Amino acid sequence: MTKWLRSGRRRDICVLLAGADGGELRGQQLKSQLEARYDDHLEPKAFYGSLSALVDAGFVEQRTAGIHDVYALTDGGERRLRDHYEWVRECLHQDGKAQ
Repeated sequence: MTKWLRSGRRRDICVLLAGADGGELRGQQLKSQLEARYDDHLEPKAFYGSLSALVDAGFVEQRTAGIHDVYALTDGGERRLRDHYEWVRECLHQDGKAQ
């Protein structure tokens, strides 16, 4: 497993991008959706640090649309997310039974 999957926040960012209408979200939209899910405020520096790490690793791409930065999963990011999903599914259904 690569390091990016060790962070729940990074995984959750990828999940939100995978489910986004049109496959992309602005940074503030991502942050707001995570805060709603976690029911907690995220420090911008920590949130954007996680997002930058995903961009630097090539799992998320960033582009500018007007004054906003817009993010989307790359093919590699989607593959890693699907691999993680399969692993979770296998763990939950070991021996044909949900744990």
